[in-house]
Amino acid sequence: MKTLVVGANGQIGRHVTQLLQEEDEHEVVAMIRNEEQKDYFESKGIQTTVADLLDSVESLKQTVEGFDAVIFTAGSGPKTGADMTLRIDLDGAAKMIKAAEVAGVGRFLMVSAFQANNRGNWNEEIVYYYVAKHFADKELKRSKLAYTIVRPGGLVNDPGTEKIKIGSKDLIERGTIPREDVARVLVSCLDTESTEYKSFDLISGDQEVEAALNDL
Repeated sequence: MKTLVVGANGQIGRHVTQLLQEEDEHEVVAMIRNEEQKDYFESKGIQTTVADLLDSVESLKQTVEGFDAVIFTAGSGPKTGADMTLRIDLDGAAKMIKAAEVAGVGRFLMVSAFQANNRGNWNEEIVYYYVAKHFADKELKRSKLAYTIVRPGGLVNDPGTEKIKIGSKDLIERGTIPREDVARVLVSCLDTESTEYKSFDLISGDQEVEAALNDL
């Protein structure tokens, strides 16, 4: 499966590209914003393409043409303001969703935020972030794409454990999860039919990734 990783230079994105690169059945391309980011990926034998989520839908369509799947891990980051969060996490995501749809991409995986679907559980200090994630997720659900929306809890840089807990219908407790495990879940979702047209919260737990996803 030929997969474009959007936001590949981010922490989750780097894990995703590396995991896909290690699997023979997948061909991965890292979408990066500028040429300076190429060296990291090329040193690992990972192909790159330069594009920006601030670009037009037509430009992004040209970027995504020929791909079977998109994994969207992009975000404006904590150092930007609400304006860039809305432009990247919401409008950038919406444009990439539309571009993928028009280009005939079949599969779209989105990294969202824990309980982004539930306004009652949003952090008011960064409510703009939850607004962006909430409506980007809705846009993906309205599309014709076979989507999976992953809403991880607090992200940490600890080594992955490959043990998770998923909540799709019932609220699960807040918790954390290593970025490496989020990436592993995303990659596993590509090959797990039961994750299509599904969205779920994700934290560390005691269930193997494959088993947890098969239970969806």
